Amino acid sequence: MTGWMGKRLLAHLSKTGFDLGSSWFVPSRVLAPLRRNGLDPVPELARMQAQGPVTRLPLPVTVWLVTGYEASKQVLVDADAFSNDFGHLRDLGLFADEAPGGLGFSDPPEHTRLRKVLTPEFTMRRLSRLVPRIEQIVADQLDLMSMKDEPVDLVEHFAMPVPALTICELLGVPASEREEFQRRSVSRFDLGGAATTSLSAVSESIVYFRELVRAQRANPNDGLLGELIRKHGDALDDDELAGLADGLLTGGFETTASMISLGTLAMLRDPSLFERVQSGDEAVNGVVDELLRHQTVVQVAFLRIARRDVEIAGTRIRAGDIVACSLSQANRDPGVYPDPDVIDPSRPAGQHLAFGYGAHRCIGAELAKMELRIAYPALARRFPELRLAADPATLDFRKLSIVYGLHSLPVHLGAHSSPIL
Repeated sequence: MTGWMGKRLLAHLSKTGFDLGSSWFVPSRVLAPLRRNGLDPVPELARMQAQGPVTRLPLPVTVWLVTGYEASKQVLVDADAFSNDFGHLRDLGLFADEAPGGLGFSDPPEHTRLRKVLTPEFTMRRLSRLVPRIEQIVADQLDLMSMKDEPVDLVEHFAMPVPALTICELLGVPASEREEFQRRSVSRFDLGGAATTSLSAVSESIVYFRELVRAQRANPNDGLLGELIRKHGDALDDDELAGLADGLLTGGFETTASMISLGTLAMLRDPSLFERVQSGDEAVNGVVDELLRHQTVVQVAFLRIARRDVEIAGTRIRAGDIVACSLSQANRDPGVYPDPDVIDPSRPAGQHLAFGYGAHRCIGAELAKMELRIAYPALARRFPELRLAADPATLDFRKLSIVYGLHSLPVHLGAHSSPIL
Protein backbone atom coordinates (compact mmCIF):
# COMPACT_ATOMS: atom_id res chain seq x y z
CA MET A 1 0.00 0.00 0.00
CA THR A 2 2.90 2.39 0.49
CA GLY A 3 3.34 3.11 -3.19
CA TRP A 4 -0.41 3.57 -3.58
CA MET A 5 -0.54 6.00 -0.67
CA GLY A 6 2.37 8.05 -1.95
CA LYS A 7 0.89 8.39 -5.41
CA ARG A 8 -2.53 9.33 -3.98
CA LEU A 9 -0.93 12.06 -1.89
CA LEU A 10 1.11 13.36 -4.84
CA ALA A 11 -2.00 13.40 -7.01
CA HIS A 12 -4.02 15.25 -4.37
CA LEU A 13 -1.35 17.86 -3.79
CA SER A 14 -0.84 18.43 -7.51
CA LYS A 15 -4.58 19.02 -7.91
CA THR A 16 -4.47 21.68 -5.21
CA GLY A 17 -1.45 23.39 -6.74
CA PHE A 18 1.11 21.97 -4.29
CA ASP A 19 3.58 20.30 -6.65
CA LEU A 20 6.16 18.21 -4.85
CA GLY A 21 7.79 17.53 -8.19
CA SER A 22 8.74 21.23 -8.36
CA SER A 23 9.95 21.25 -4.79
CA TRP A 24 12.19 24.31 -4.64
CA PHE A 25 9.75 25.96 -2.22
CA VAL A 26 9.14 22.89 -0.02
CA PRO A 27 11.27 22.81 3.16
CA SER A 28 14.00 20.22 2.75
CA ARG A 29 13.13 18.45 5.99
CA VAL A 30 9.64 17.72 4.63
CA LEU A 31 11.08 15.88 1.64
CA ALA A 32 14.09 14.36 3.41
CA PRO A 33 12.27 11.10 4.38
CA LEU A 34 11.42 10.53 0.69
CA ARG A 35 14.94 11.12 -0.62
CA ARG A 36 18.19 9.17 -0.64
CA ASN A 37 21.82 9.80 -1.31
CA GLY A 38 22.56 6.72 -3.40
CA LEU A 39 22.19 3.78 -1.02
CA ASP A 40 22.04 5.97 2.11
CA PRO A 41 19.44 8.24 3.72
CA VAL A 42 20.13 11.91 3.09
CA PRO A 43 22.37 13.54 5.76
CA GLU A 44 19.55 15.83 6.89
CA LEU A 45 17.73 12.87 8.45
CA ALA A 46 20.77 12.03 10.57
CA ARG A 47 21.02 15.67 11.66
CA MET A 48 17.35 15.66 12.66
CA GLN A 49 17.84 12.39 14.54
CA ALA A 50 20.84 13.83 16.39
CA GLN A 51 18.65 16.71 17.61
CA GLY A 52 15.98 14.33 18.89
CA PRO A 53 14.02 11.25 17.76
CA VAL A 54 10.80 13.22 17.06
CA THR A 55 10.62 16.34 14.85
CA ARG A 56 7.65 18.47 13.83
CA LEU A 57 7.58 19.08 10.08
CA PRO A 58 6.81 22.56 8.73
CA LEU A 59 3.46 21.77 7.12
CA PRO A 60 -0.04 23.32 7.31
CA VAL A 61 -1.26 20.31 9.29
CA THR A 62 0.53 18.91 12.35
CA VAL A 63 2.85 16.15 11.19
CA TRP A 64 5.56 14.60 13.36
CA LEU A 65 8.49 12.73 11.84
CA VAL A 66 9.93 9.98 14.03
CA THR A 67 13.54 9.06 13.20
CA GLY A 68 14.66 7.21 16.34
CA TYR A 69 14.59 3.42 16.48
CA GLU A 70 12.95 3.00 19.88
CA ALA A 71 10.53 5.87 19.29
CA SER A 72 9.50 4.31 15.96
CA LYS A 73 8.87 0.97 17.65
CA GLN A 74 6.69 2.71 20.24
CA VAL A 75 4.52 4.27 17.52
CA LEU A 76 4.33 1.16 15.34
CA VAL A 77 3.38 -1.21 18.15
CA ASP A 78 0.76 0.98 19.89
CA ALA A 79 -2.47 0.40 17.99
CA ASP A 80 -4.45 1.81 20.91
CA ALA A 81 -2.81 5.23 20.65
CA PHE A 82 -2.30 5.35 16.87
CA SER A 83 -4.75 4.52 14.10
CA ASN A 84 -4.10 3.27 10.56
CA ASP A 85 -7.73 3.71 9.53
CA PHE A 86 -7.90 5.29 6.08
CA GLY A 87 -11.04 7.15 7.11
CA HIS A 88 -8.98 9.47 9.31
CA LEU A 89 -6.90 10.60 6.33
CA ARG A 90 -10.11 11.22 4.43
CA ASP A 91 -11.52 13.24 7.35
CA LEU A 92 -8.40 15.43 7.28
CA GLY A 93 -9.11 16.23 3.63
CA LEU A 94 -6.06 14.44 2.25
CA PHE A 95 -8.11 11.94 0.25
CA ALA A 96 -11.64 11.80 -1.06
CA ASP A 97 -11.44 8.25 -2.37
CA GLU A 98 -12.64 4.96 -0.96
CA ALA A 99 -10.25 2.99 1.20
CA PRO A 100 -7.97 0.77 -0.92
CA GLY A 101 -8.71 -2.37 1.11
CA GLY A 102 -6.21 -4.87 2.49
CA LEU A 103 -4.47 -4.73 5.85
CA GLY A 104 -2.49 -1.50 5.65
CA PHE A 105 -5.28 1.00 6.25
CA SER A 106 -7.42 -0.84 8.79
CA ASP A 107 -7.59 -1.03 12.57
CA PRO A 108 -8.80 -3.76 14.92
CA PRO A 109 -11.19 -5.48 14.90
CA GLU A 110 -11.29 -5.38 11.07
CA HIS A 111 -7.51 -5.68 10.79
CA THR A 112 -7.47 -8.52 13.31
CA ARG A 113 -10.13 -10.44 11.38
CA LEU A 114 -8.36 -10.14 8.02
CA ARG A 115 -4.92 -10.82 9.46
CA LYS A 116 -6.19 -13.95 11.19
CA VAL A 117 -7.41 -15.23 7.83
CA LEU A 118 -4.08 -14.58 6.06
CA THR A 119 -1.53 -15.50 8.72
CA PRO A 120 -1.80 -19.32 8.39
CA GLU A 121 -1.05 -18.99 4.67
CA PHE A 122 2.24 -17.15 5.35
CA THR A 123 3.92 -19.52 7.78
CA MET A 124 7.28 -20.92 6.68
CA ARG A 125 5.69 -24.35 6.46
CA ARG A 126 3.05 -23.16 4.02
CA LEU A 127 5.44 -20.98 2.03
CA SER A 128 8.01 -23.76 1.66
CA ARG A 129 5.85 -25.29 -1.05
CA LEU A 130 6.78 -22.31 -3.24
CA VAL A 131 10.55 -22.86 -2.97
CA PRO A 132 10.89 -25.15 -6.03
CA ARG A 133 8.84 -22.75 -8.14
CA ILE A 134 10.81 -19.70 -7.01
CA GLU A 135 14.06 -21.53 -7.76
CA GLN A 136 12.75 -22.33 -11.24
CA ILE A 137 11.55 -18.76 -11.83
CA VAL A 138 14.99 -17.43 -10.83
CA ALA A 139 16.80 -19.98 -13.01
CA ASP A 140 14.57 -19.18 -15.99
CA GLN A 141 15.20 -15.44 -15.65
CA LEU A 142 18.95 -16.00 -15.42
CA ASP A 143 18.75 -18.07 -18.61
CA LEU A 144 16.83 -15.29 -20.34
CA MET A 145 19.37 -12.72 -19.14
CA SER A 146 22.21 -14.77 -20.59
CA MET A 147 20.63 -14.50 -24.02
CA LYS A 148 20.31 -10.69 -23.95
CA ASP A 149 22.69 -8.30 -25.64
CA GLU A 150 24.90 -6.60 -23.10
CA PRO A 151 24.67 -4.49 -21.09
CA VAL A 152 21.63 -6.12 -19.49
CA ASP A 153 19.19 -4.16 -17.34
CA LEU A 154 19.02 -6.22 -14.16
CA VAL A 155 15.89 -4.37 -12.99
CA GLU A 156 13.89 -5.16 -16.11
CA HIS A 157 15.12 -8.71 -16.69
CA PHE A 158 15.60 -10.04 -13.16
CA ALA A 159 14.53 -7.85 -10.24
CA MET A 160 10.99 -7.21 -11.52
CA PRO A 161 10.01 -10.55 -13.11
CA VAL A 162 11.08 -12.70 -10.14
CA PRO A 163 8.65 -11.22 -7.57
CA ALA A 164 5.91 -10.68 -10.17
CA LEU A 165 5.94 -14.34 -11.18
CA THR A 166 6.25 -15.43 -7.55
CA ILE A 167 3.08 -13.53 -6.71
CA CYS A 168 1.39 -15.20 -9.66
CA GLU A 169 2.30 -18.56 -8.10
CA LEU A 170 1.16 -17.45 -4.67
CA LEU A 171 -2.21 -16.08 -5.75
CA GLY A 172 -2.92 -18.75 -8.36
CA VAL A 173 -2.98 -16.49 -11.43
CA PRO A 174 -3.59 -18.74 -14.47
CA ALA A 175 -0.53 -19.33 -16.67
CA SER A 176 -2.33 -17.80 -19.67
CA GLU A 177 -2.69 -14.48 -17.81
CA ARG A 178 0.81 -14.14 -16.33
CA GLU A 179 2.32 -12.05 -19.08
CA GLU A 180 -0.53 -9.55 -18.75
CA PHE A 181 -0.24 -9.71 -14.97
CA GLN A 182 3.44 -8.72 -15.19
CA ARG A 183 2.56 -5.80 -17.45
CA ARG A 184 -0.06 -4.55 -15.00
CA SER A 185 2.32 -4.97 -12.08
CA VAL A 186 5.01 -2.87 -13.74
CA SER A 187 2.67 -0.14 -14.99
CA ARG A 188 1.16 0.51 -11.57
CA PHE A 189 4.63 1.22 -10.18
CA ASP A 190 5.84 3.33 -13.09
CA LEU A 191 7.00 6.33 -11.10
CA GLY A 192 8.29 7.99 -14.25
CA GLY A 193 4.76 8.61 -15.46
CA ALA A 194 2.11 10.96 -14.17
CA ALA A 195 0.55 10.16 -10.84
CA THR A 196 -2.89 9.90 -12.43
CA THR A 197 -1.58 7.33 -14.93
CA SER A 198 -0.24 5.19 -12.12
CA LEU A 199 -3.48 5.60 -10.19
CA SER A 200 -5.42 4.42 -13.21
CA ALA A 201 -3.26 1.29 -13.22
CA VAL A 202 -4.12 0.74 -9.54
CA SER A 203 -7.85 0.97 -10.34
CA GLU A 204 -7.40 -1.48 -13.21
CA SER A 205 -5.61 -3.83 -10.84
CA ILE A 206 -8.54 -3.86 -8.41
CA VAL A 207 -10.93 -4.57 -11.29
CA TYR A 208 -8.67 -7.42 -12.45
CA PHE A 209 -8.54 -8.98 -9.00
CA ARG A 210 -12.31 -8.78 -8.65
CA GLU A 211 -12.62 -10.72 -11.91
CA LEU A 212 -10.02 -13.23 -10.73
CA VAL A 213 -11.88 -13.70 -7.44
CA ARG A 214 -15.13 -14.35 -9.26
CA ALA A 215 -13.41 -16.93 -11.47
CA GLN A 216 -11.86 -18.57 -8.42
CA ARG A 217 -15.22 -18.77 -6.65
CA ALA A 218 -16.53 -20.75 -9.59
CA ASN A 219 -13.46 -22.99 -9.85
CA PRO A 220 -10.90 -22.48 -7.04
CA ASN A 221 -7.36 -23.68 -7.74
CA ASP A 222 -4.49 -24.40 -5.32
CA GLY A 223 -3.34 -20.78 -5.08
CA LEU A 224 -3.90 -18.45 -2.13
CA LEU A 225 -7.16 -17.02 -3.46
CA GLY A 226 -8.54 -20.50 -4.04
CA GLU A 227 -7.53 -21.54 -0.52
CA LEU A 228 -9.13 -18.47 1.04
CA ILE A 229 -12.34 -19.07 -0.90
CA ARG A 230 -12.49 -22.71 0.16
CA LYS A 231 -11.79 -21.93 3.83
CA HIS A 232 -13.39 -18.50 4.26
CA GLY A 233 -15.48 -17.91 1.15
CA ASP A 234 -18.66 -17.17 3.09
CA ALA A 235 -16.91 -14.75 5.46
CA LEU A 236 -15.04 -12.69 2.82
CA ASP A 237 -16.79 -10.84 0.00
CA ASP A 238 -15.29 -10.22 -3.43
CA ASP A 239 -14.14 -6.69 -2.58
CA GLU A 240 -12.31 -7.90 0.53
CA LEU A 241 -10.56 -10.69 -1.36
CA ALA A 242 -9.64 -8.34 -4.21
CA GLY A 243 -8.29 -5.81 -1.70
CA LEU A 244 -6.19 -8.47 0.03
CA ALA A 245 -4.80 -9.65 -3.30
CA ASP A 246 -3.99 -6.10 -4.37
CA GLY A 247 -2.33 -5.42 -1.02
CA LEU A 248 -0.15 -8.50 -1.47
CA LEU A 249 0.82 -7.32 -4.95
CA THR A 250 1.69 -3.87 -3.64
CA GLY A 251 3.62 -5.14 -0.64
CA GLY A 252 5.27 -8.08 -2.34
CA PHE A 253 6.21 -6.85 -5.80
CA GLU A 254 7.70 -3.36 -5.73
CA THR A 255 9.51 -3.82 -2.42
CA THR A 256 11.12 -7.15 -3.34
CA ALA A 257 12.06 -5.91 -6.80
CA SER A 258 13.77 -2.91 -5.21
CA MET A 259 15.61 -5.11 -2.73
CA ILE A 260 16.90 -7.43 -5.45
CA SER A 261 18.33 -4.55 -7.48
CA LEU A 262 19.62 -2.42 -4.57
CA GLY A 263 21.05 -5.47 -2.81
CA THR A 264 22.83 -6.51 -6.00
CA LEU A 265 24.30 -3.02 -6.34
CA ALA A 266 25.52 -3.13 -2.74
CA MET A 267 27.17 -6.49 -3.37
CA LEU A 268 28.84 -5.24 -6.53
CA ARG A 269 30.28 -2.34 -4.52
CA ASP A 270 31.53 -4.75 -1.85
CA PRO A 271 32.79 -7.97 -3.50
CA SER A 272 33.11 -9.67 -0.09
CA LEU A 273 29.31 -9.71 0.11
CA PHE A 274 29.09 -11.20 -3.37
CA GLU A 275 31.47 -13.97 -2.25
CA ARG A 276 29.51 -14.56 0.96
CA VAL A 277 26.24 -15.31 -0.82
CA GLN A 278 28.03 -17.89 -2.96
CA SER A 279 29.29 -19.80 0.07
CA GLY A 280 26.20 -21.28 1.73
CA ASP A 281 22.82 -20.77 3.38
CA GLU A 282 24.08 -19.55 6.75
CA ALA A 283 26.15 -16.79 5.18
CA VAL A 284 23.29 -15.86 2.86
CA ASN A 285 20.90 -15.36 5.78
CA GLY A 286 23.20 -12.84 7.44
CA VAL A 287 23.75 -10.90 4.22
CA VAL A 288 20.03 -10.77 3.40
CA ASP A 289 19.05 -9.56 6.86
CA GLU A 290 21.72 -6.87 6.92
CA LEU A 291 20.88 -5.68 3.40
CA LEU A 292 17.24 -5.39 4.45
CA ARG A 293 18.27 -3.18 7.37
CA HIS A 294 20.76 -1.13 5.39
CA GLN A 295 18.46 -0.48 2.44
CA THR A 296 15.02 -0.36 4.14
CA VAL A 297 13.31 0.15 0.79
CA VAL A 298 10.02 1.16 2.44
CA GLN A 299 11.40 4.47 3.64
CA VAL A 300 8.35 5.69 5.58
CA ALA A 301 5.76 3.59 7.40
CA PHE A 302 2.01 3.98 6.88
CA LEU A 303 0.86 7.30 8.29
CA ARG A 304 -0.60 7.04 11.79
CA ILE A 305 -3.19 9.32 13.36
CA ALA A 306 -3.01 9.85 17.12
CA ARG A 307 -6.26 8.70 18.73
CA ARG A 308 -5.45 10.53 21.97
CA ASP A 309 -2.71 12.64 23.51
CA VAL A 310 0.44 10.55 23.92
CA GLU A 311 4.10 11.15 24.70
CA ILE A 312 6.79 9.80 22.39
CA ALA A 313 10.41 10.21 23.51
CA GLY A 314 9.51 13.26 25.58
CA THR A 315 7.42 14.91 22.83
CA ARG A 316 3.69 15.46 23.37
CA ILE A 317 1.64 14.23 20.40
CA ARG A 318 -1.92 15.59 20.40
CA ALA A 319 -5.03 13.66 19.39
CA GLY A 320 -5.53 14.09 15.63
CA ASP A 321 -1.85 14.72 14.86
CA ILE A 322 -0.28 12.79 11.97
CA VAL A 323 2.80 10.70 12.74
CA ALA A 324 5.23 9.39 10.11
CA CYS A 325 8.04 6.99 11.02
CA SER A 326 11.21 7.17 8.93
CA LEU A 327 12.08 3.48 8.85
CA SER A 328 15.20 4.11 6.79
CA GLN A 329 16.65 6.45 9.43
CA ALA A 330 15.45 4.37 12.39
CA ASN A 331 17.43 1.48 10.94
CA ARG A 332 20.53 3.72 10.90
CA ASP A 333 20.12 4.82 14.54
CA PRO A 334 23.70 4.83 15.92
CA GLY A 335 22.35 4.18 19.41
CA VAL A 336 21.21 0.76 18.21
CA TYR A 337 23.57 -0.01 15.32
CA PRO A 338 27.29 0.81 15.72
CA ASP A 339 28.63 2.17 12.40
CA PRO A 340 25.10 2.08 10.97
CA ASP A 341 26.15 3.00 7.41
CA VAL A 342 28.39 -0.08 7.20
CA ILE A 343 26.95 -3.33 5.85
CA ASP A 344 27.92 -5.87 8.51
CA PRO A 345 26.34 -9.34 8.06
CA SER A 346 27.53 -10.38 11.52
CA ARG A 347 25.02 -8.11 13.28
CA PRO A 348 22.30 -9.87 15.32
CA ALA A 349 19.49 -10.78 12.95
CA GLY A 350 15.86 -9.78 13.07
CA GLN A 351 16.03 -6.51 15.00
CA HIS A 352 15.52 -4.07 12.14
CA LEU A 353 12.30 -2.33 11.13
CA ALA A 354 12.50 -2.95 7.38
CA PHE A 355 9.20 -4.86 7.54
CA GLY A 356 7.66 -2.55 10.12
CA TYR A 357 6.81 -3.69 13.64
CA GLY A 358 3.86 -4.78 15.71
CA ALA A 359 0.44 -5.82 14.39
CA HIS A 360 1.06 -4.16 11.02
CA ARG A 361 4.43 -5.83 10.38
CA CYS A 362 4.50 -6.99 6.75
CA ILE A 363 2.71 -10.32 6.58
CA GLY A 364 4.78 -11.29 3.54
CA ALA A 365 8.15 -10.76 5.25
CA GLU A 366 9.11 -14.44 5.19
CA LEU A 367 8.17 -14.74 1.51
CA ALA A 368 10.32 -11.72 0.65
CA LYS A 369 13.30 -13.11 2.56
CA MET A 370 12.81 -16.47 0.86
CA GLU A 371 12.95 -14.83 -2.58
CA LEU A 372 16.10 -12.87 -1.69
CA ARG A 373 17.81 -15.95 -0.23
CA ILE A 374 17.19 -17.75 -3.51
CA ALA A 375 17.82 -14.87 -5.94
CA TYR A 376 21.11 -13.45 -4.61
CA PRO A 377 23.10 -16.72 -4.50
CA ALA A 378 21.71 -17.92 -7.84
CA LEU A 379 22.74 -14.63 -9.48
CA ALA A 380 26.21 -14.65 -7.88
CA ARG A 381 26.91 -18.29 -8.79
CA ARG A 382 25.61 -18.03 -12.33
CA PHE A 383 27.44 -14.78 -13.09
CA PRO A 384 30.47 -14.62 -10.76
CA GLU A 385 32.04 -11.91 -12.94
CA LEU A 386 28.94 -9.69 -12.84
CA ARG A 387 29.90 -6.02 -12.86
CA LEU A 388 28.35 -2.59 -13.35
CA ALA A 389 28.06 -1.36 -16.91
CA ALA A 390 27.72 2.30 -15.98
CA ASP A 391 29.44 4.96 -13.92
CA PRO A 392 27.91 4.64 -10.39
CA ALA A 393 27.37 8.41 -10.40
CA THR A 394 24.98 8.09 -13.36
CA LEU A 395 22.72 5.36 -11.93
CA ASP A 396 19.04 6.27 -12.12
CA PHE A 397 17.65 6.13 -8.57
CA ARG A 398 14.12 7.20 -7.68
CA LYS A 399 14.27 10.85 -6.72
CA LEU A 400 11.26 11.14 -4.40
CA SER A 401 9.62 7.97 -3.19
CA ILE A 402 8.09 6.10 -0.28
CA VAL A 403 9.45 2.84 -1.73
CA TYR A 404 13.01 3.49 -2.83
CA GLY A 405 14.67 1.80 -5.78
CA LEU A 406 16.46 1.97 -9.09
CA HIS A 407 14.78 2.64 -12.40
CA SER A 408 17.47 0.56 -14.11
CA LEU A 409 20.73 -1.23 -13.28
CA PRO A 410 22.88 -1.92 -16.36
CA VAL A 411 25.33 -4.78 -15.84
CA HIS A 412 27.85 -6.85 -17.77
CA LEU A 413 27.40 -10.55 -17.06
CA GLY A 414 30.99 -11.59 -17.74
CA ALA A 415 31.81 -15.18 -18.55
CA HIS A 416 28.76 -17.36 -18.01
CA SER A 417 27.42 -20.75 -18.89
CA SER A 418 25.04 -21.40 -21.74
CA PRO A 419 21.32 -21.41 -20.90
CA ILE A 420 20.22 -24.52 -19.06
CA LEU A 421 17.74 -26.24 -21.34
